[in-house]
Amino acid sequence: MTLIATPHPPAAWRTASGSSPAAAARHAPYGPALQDTATTDRQEPAQSPAGSVVFEGLSKVYASSAGPVAALDSISLSIPAGSIFGIIGRSGAGKSSLLRTINRLESPTTGRVLVDGVDIAGLDDEGLVALRRRIGMIFQHFNLLAAKTVYDNVALPLRVAGVRPAEVHRRVEELLALVGLQDKHRTYPARLSGGQKQRVGIARALATGPEILLCDEATSALDPETTHSILQLLRDINRRLGITVILITHEMSVIREIADQVLVLEQGRIAERGEVWRVFGAPEHDATRALLAPLQHGLPDELQARLQADPPASGNPQRVLRLGYTGVAGLEPDFARITAALQGPVRLLHGGVDRIRGHAQGGLIVSLPAGVALPNVSSLVQGPDAIAHSIEVIGYVADVEHPL
Repeated sequence: MTLIATPHPPAAWRTASGSSPAAAARHAPYGPALQDTATTDRQEPAQSPAGSVVFEGLSKVYASSAGPVAALDSISLSIPAGSIFGIIGRSGAGKSSLLRTINRLESPTTGRVLVDGVDIAGLDDEGLVALRRRIGMIFQHFNLLAAKTVYDNVALPLRVAGVRPAEVHRRVEELLALVGLQDKHRTYPARLSGGQKQRVGIARALATGPEILLCDEATSALDPETTHSILQLLRDINRRLGITVILITHEMSVIREIADQVLVLEQGRIAERGEVWRVFGAPEHDATRALLAPLQHGLPDELQARLQADPPASGNPQRVLRLGYTGVAGLEPDFARITAALQGPVRLLHGGVDRIRGHAQGGLIVSLPAGVALPNVSSLVQGPDAIAHSIEVIGYVADVEHPL
């Protein structure tokens, strides 16, 4: 075993639960911290918020028969303690490689990973065990032990940690109640639905009272209804226990539903990052726009077929406008204000507006008689008279006697 010259893990890392005093208070519903299994002759470095993660110039290169393959390139960012942080990207973007560096299942080629302010590359074997007890992980395919019951799957990490049988029983009972499986103690995984299996995986990941929960495509194998219930459970766990939840996915709908902040990876590099509502409302990178495309409200086929570049010569020509909303400054669709600002009879043809963390985002497709002159559009997308964040003329139709 290689000796290290960096500071030893904080004393809080030396409990079987790995909880700091603040974290122990957060995890009080699961009972007291598990027994200390390590020595006490270590010095503590300056404390960082329990559950924080920092990447500093992190790169990962794999060797292959075709030569070196760069999976991650110069990743630097901070994940706040207690947040729900989403990492998204297309297949091969580096999501799993990045996630697995947090519990040192992968080691970076260059750069550092700091958990609660400690460079985890410097942990000895004992410190690594303590770190992994503080970081739970759930998986796409659940990774349950088929020969063990639900109860025994959840109890396993506690028994490995040497927890007393009475305490194991108490904690398993509480965890199964938390995930809604209190009547499944004696059931084997083969008799569970996909959603139930993932709930067992979540309970097992929470057994040692972690400060961080890693979710590796945790909903990819589930149907939409079950996905929603699992995401609601994860948000409830985050809210009640203050656990940092870090999830990777290729589905923007998952990010939209649960995450506070998002990182978009593209070919191992940071393409974009920020609060979810900001990234969704005004994506800056092509990769982000491509991932968001399935969630966009496009024009209905019937309207698209009728749309013309110039006003029709006959009929009751209508100008068709797209009004966009990014969520900035609390601006939301207000049809009365829109009608007054456009100074003519306005009809709603199509629209889709979502609300993400209290911010309205999306767009409306409206029509206005082509003969009505448009007011100064710049004054309608900024300042106190703004009715939208963007206004675009997308074409003309002969009439809208029967709006879509």
